[in-house]
Amino acid sequence: MRRRWSPRAFDERQVEPEKLRSLFEAARWAPSSNNEQPWRFLVATKERKTEYDRLFNCLLEGNQKWVYRVPVLLLSVAKLLFEDGLPNRHSLHDTGMAAENLVLQATALGLAAHQMAGFRIDQARADCQIAEGYEPVAMIAVGYAGDPALLSEHLRAREAQPRVRKPLSELVYSATWEQPSSLLR
Repeated sequence: MRRRWSPRAFDERQVEPEKLRSLFEAARWAPSSNNEQPWRFLVATKERKTEYDRLFNCLLEGNQKWVYRVPVLLLSVAKLLFEDGLPNRHSLHDTGMAAENLVLQATALGLAAHQMAGFRIDQARADCQIAEGYEPVAMIAVGYAGDPALLSEHLRAREAQPRVRKPLSELVYSATWEQPSSLLR
């Protein structure tokens, strides 16, 4: 898990189909409320230019500046209702867990994955013909890590920054909000 990170420098080398299948298999085994498995993934590789461009064009310009080298783009989508038609308030959480399984499997296979919120949700919904009752969640770039020297100066500097995480004391409380947990002492 500590090796997982979200690079912007990617190599253009294609990802082997068996590795892509392995990512989706890892996502498939994520836990979910009532075993609903509300996640769906749209996938596009550069080998299928029309599909790839459909996802790429939904990205905001800031992400397009580095994503153009990435050989695989994914879009995670959450099914918002249970099979009985009631709202599934955990669908985004569960889709996130499936995406994390996918990202961790990518790391285990020597791939890199970068999840992005910077995309046009309404465009993705329309261009990808996403059914009503489903919500686009995040784009995910997947490929092999590349040479940061190919990035712009600004992105290269961001790539070189150390990974920073908040201390556990800011994330874990006792059963009372913002009260430090004795487990962290």
